[in-house]
Amino acid sequence: MHLSAQTHYQAELDAGRFCLQQCPQCQNHVFTPRELCPHCGASPLRWVRASGLGTVYSATTIARKADAGGNYNVALIDLDEGVRMMSRVESLAPEAVHIGMRVQAHVAQKDGRGLVLFQPAAPGGAA
Repeated sequence: MHLSAQTHYQAELDAGRFCLQQCPQCQNHVFTPRELCPHCGASPLRWVRASGLGTVYSATTIARKADAGGNYNVALIDLDEGVRMMSRVESLAPEAVHIGMRVQAHVAQKDGRGLVLFQPAAPGGAA
């Protein structure tokens, strides 16, 4: 049985693994999950573990009432593999997230489903 690329990606996250696709022909990484390489059209793409390291490209703070969970950030992260994804950076105040900040991904579970979140990278650990 063939799983769609999105279903496979979610299954990996649900198992606690952050994976990206990589094209065996042109070697580019691919995100969001797809059936064909958007760079050269090759298929099938292979699944590889993501390093999880990246840099904040853009960030914004979403304001919410405290009883609704308080403020949170939404960030675009440029992964070291050359792809960009949307997520959020945790472990610090939402307004402290800034462009150029180095971050490290981790897989969290919410309602039984895996999702990729980020935290500031350890100093000196991710150049």
